[in-house]
Amino acid sequence: MRLTTKGRFAVTAMIDLALREQRGAVTLAAISTRQQISLSYLEQLFSRLRRCGLVESTRGPGGGYSLGRKAESISVADIILAVDQPEDDQPAGQRVRDQSLTRDLWDRLSTNMIDYMQSISLRDLVLEQLAKGVRIEDPQPSRRLVIDRVQPTRTPTLVNAPNSVFALAGKLRLR
Repeated sequence: MRLTTKGRFAVTAMIDLALREQRGAVTLAAISTRQQISLSYLEQLFSRLRRCGLVESTRGPGGGYSLGRKAESISVADIILAVDQPEDDQPAGQRVRDQSLTRDLWDRLSTNMIDYMQSISLRDLVLEQLAKGVRIEDPQPSRRLVIDRVQPTRTPTLVNAPNSVFALAGKLRLR
C-alpha cells in the first residue's frame, strides 16, 4: 500500500461527505470549494469510489453524492485502496530489485499499514472532527429572488381605468 496525495484527498472528501450527508446529497462542487480540491480531480476520485460501492450518486436537481455504506463500515483502507492504483505501475526493473533485496520488509510494512487503516472507520474520523469543533454550516442559500413582503408606507393611488384589453374595448363601445 502506498500513501499518496490521491488517497489523502479521497479521505478528506469522504470525511466532508460524511459530515454533511444527513442534509441530503452533497455536490462535488461544494466539497471542492470547502476543501480546496480541484473539481475535476474529485470527479475522478468519486468515480473510483462509486465503482467500489463506497459512494452513491444521485442525478438531477438536488443531486450529488451520499455514502454507499454506513460510515462505521467504511475504513480508511477501503477509501485508499479504492482510489490508488496497484503497484503494477512501478517500472519492472525497480520491482525486481525490491523483490530481491527488501521485499519482505516492504510486505510487512504494507500489511501493518493496511491493518492499522482498516481499524479506523470513516465514522471515527467524523466524530474526531466534530470533537475538534468543526462546524457544519448551513447549505448555501438558494439564489432565487426573494421579495420581502413589506407594507407600503403610502396608500396606493386609485386609478379609474380598465384592467384589461377586453374592459377597454367594452368602454370604447359604450361611447
